[in-house]
Amino acid sequence: MTTMRVAALGGGHGLSASLSALRRLTNDITAIVTVADDGGSSGRLRRELGVLPPGDLRMALAALCDESDWGRTWRDVMQHRFVGSEGVETSLENHAVGNLLIVTLWELLGNAVAGLRWAGALLGARGAVLPMSTVPLNISGEVLTTTEGGSLSRRRIHGQAALAEAGNDTLVSNVALSPSDAPACPEALDAIELADWVILGPGSWYTSVLPHLLLPEMRDALQNTPARRLLTMNLVTDTQETSGMTAAAHLDVIARYAPDLRIDAVLADPSSVDDEQAFRAAARRLGAECFFGKVATGHDRAVHEPLRLAAEYQDVFEAFARNTTRREEE
Repeated sequence: MTTMRVAALGGGHGLSASLSALRRLTNDITAIVTVADDGGSSGRLRRELGVLPPGDLRMALAALCDESDWGRTWRDVMQHRFVGSEGVETSLENHAVGNLLIVTLWELLGNAVAGLRWAGALLGARGAVLPMSTVPLNISGEVLTTTEGGSLSRRRIHGQAALAEAGNDTLVSNVALSPSDAPACPEALDAIELADWVILGPGSWYTSVLPHLLLPEMRDALQNTPARRLLTMNLVTDTQETSGMTAAAHLDVIARYAPDLRIDAVLADPSSVDDEQAFRAAARRLGAECFFGKVATGHDRAVHEPLRLAAEYQDVFEAFARNTTRREEE
């Protein structure tokens, strides 16, 4: 276990995967989480109470929980969802206990960061969890649709839940956040500035990974940090959100929305890269060195295995440490 400082950015299951791996390498982790979710329990709480969507924040906390009986028990409590009796409607239907607990802390303390700190203490979390912005965000994007006359027209899709499925038939473009000038969480900006490594991805490319580059203050922080930057690729590139996109096209999305951002390393499972030459070329355009390693679970190639991912992260970190030492000696 090292004292290396890591800031991990993303949301949902992708961020949980990277956190589950990173916690095996260091205790100094800051998870920076997207806050544009408008579906499920998070969407209901956001609409009804005007709060940040808590679901992805809850999942990040659960991924960082202490491995003691105490930590695992409270993780399971946080992740538990209410299900009504058959034929009985309940206002708690599908709400996660952790979502309600986090919102309760926010209301009592009047501060999102403080509430997450208290929730983390309950879980014995190895690290901190922060929202990327202090206000709820809305995400939208354009898709091509066919009119009744057979011509193509652009249609803007609003909301994370809708956009996550919009790419099933056509490519998503012109993705944007609103408010466009929303403030980034100050503590998140500090964590990026002070980190040794910043990890971006894996996760839903347009709705979990890209939002961090769409928020102006956060994009500037990522571009200017002295930290190394590592982009973790998804195991499956052809999803509802990114239908028909290659691994290289995923990298081109990053370059298109943040042309001044330089990436130091890109980590990919070989099975997810259909054209290695095109992928390496796209990585070079970002300034990145490619690393390949098997990080999928044995039974499900769409799910990252934490131990394998941790080993690959460690290899990347050590490779750059050796290069730094070699340059200093020269």
